[in-house]
Amino acid sequence: MLGLSELSNRIEEVRCLCQYKLWYDVPSFSEDEAVPHDVRQCYIFLDKTSRSFAAVVKTLPDQLREAVMLFYLVLRGLDTIEDDMTLPLSKKVPLLKSFYEKIEEKGWNFQESGPNEKDRELLLKFEIVISEYLKLEEGFRTVIRDITKEMGEGMAHYVTLSEKNDGFSINTIQDYDQYCHYVAGLVGIGLSRLFAESKLEDPEFAQAEAISNSVGLFLQKTNIIRDYREDFDSNRHFWPREVWSKYANNFGEFCQPENSEKALSCLSEMTANALSHATDSLNYISSLQNQQVFDFVAIPQVMAIATLSTVFRNPAVFQRNVKIRKGQAVQIVLHSVNIKNVCDLFLRYTREIHYKNTPKDPNFLKISIQCGNIEQACETIFPRSYRELYEKVFSEKLFQEKKGKTKEEAAKVAISDEARRQYKKDMTDLGISVGIVLLVVFTCLAAIFYVLGISFSISDLKNLKLM
Repeated sequence: MLGLSELSNRIEEVRCLCQYKLWYDVPSFSEDEAVPHDVRQCYIFLDKTSRSFAAVVKTLPDQLREAVMLFYLVLRGLDTIEDDMTLPLSKKVPLLKSFYEKIEEKGWNFQESGPNEKDRELLLKFEIVISEYLKLEEGFRTVIRDITKEMGEGMAHYVTLSEKNDGFSINTIQDYDQYCHYVAGLVGIGLSRLFAESKLEDPEFAQAEAISNSVGLFLQKTNIIRDYREDFDSNRHFWPREVWSKYANNFGEFCQPENSEKALSCLSEMTANALSHATDSLNYISSLQNQQVFDFVAIPQVMAIATLSTVFRNPAVFQRNVKIRKGQAVQIVLHSVNIKNVCDLFLRYTREIHYKNTPKDPNFLKISIQCGNIEQACETIFPRSYRELYEKVFSEKLFQEKKGKTKEEAAKVAISDEARRQYKKDMTDLGISVGIVLLVVFTCLAAIFYVLGISFSISDLKNLKLM
């Protein structure tokens, strides 16, 4: 049975779903006749390969949108080759390593994907992606080519290890971090470079490799945790042996109900590891300046922390693919529009994790520490006192807009009204403080005079005046 808080959240999700359906307008470039045919086809590929990612890509500014879309499609093509279990290693490895060269070959496509490969069509018509990629500015192409080259080499390394070790290629946590770097951290680094190249964000983003990598790792590690069962059924094992071997002799033992508690303990350690990147995620988001870029980055990151909250200590992870509710996803899309809301959402899901944490879990302390770090990061980025002020200004702004003022005028009025109220409050506080100080001073003087036996009478004061 749902508690009042959970029931309130569900009602809010329904409201957000209705609002999204009625008012949220995602551009449909794939159906826009004004968009060139090949570009429309690329957007069709984008919709087919990732509907959630497609939605945020389409909201990016014009000077960045197509570069990010093509960056994604190129890497999706590379990932499709890596995932294709029908390709022999002798074919797959050279192709992964040379894929960055293939995207420079006009007319190249790949016809040998397995018949059941879900993104097979993308590679069958990959010449369309290449055609549009070659039209990008040189700066964008350089970023995409560099990342594709490094990612292809990393993927080739790990598929070789996996083949040799019967699906196991990640032994240590260091291996785990390195694998996630190749498949997701590089995406974060590439996106940061694209942001800088577009001049929508500070040029410093091009050099922010460590934090960009961590942001990518946060997403990838969350997906790896969530996809345990799907990957296991496909004979792919991405959880590091260093972690899971503490709780089981065989990776598949977690699927057995009698091993539920050990499975949940292992899941907790994996969750703690993923949460270690959450503070970097918050710091990265808080440094973004362009609103559309902010939305593009923030939404997947908030969905990641929401997913971790959903999978944490959830035995269903070992039986099926667990995802957040559609209502939750829509709520995140609608609310992740500023750093205050992002911090609030991170706090909400972090506290859900903290609430589910239990002292009987061997990773109780690790989880608690990571939750505390996130709380501290949110307080540093957007202190609680600022939130109260923000809410007051925002409420006043809405009130002024309803009175017919433009958004700019309403914002000015809201800020000036709040500043006026704050000034009055400050003056009142100052007056009270001065009064208290004077009262304390005179009280202390009176006490000192009393102890010393000094006294004054009215006549003494009159005589003093006459003198």
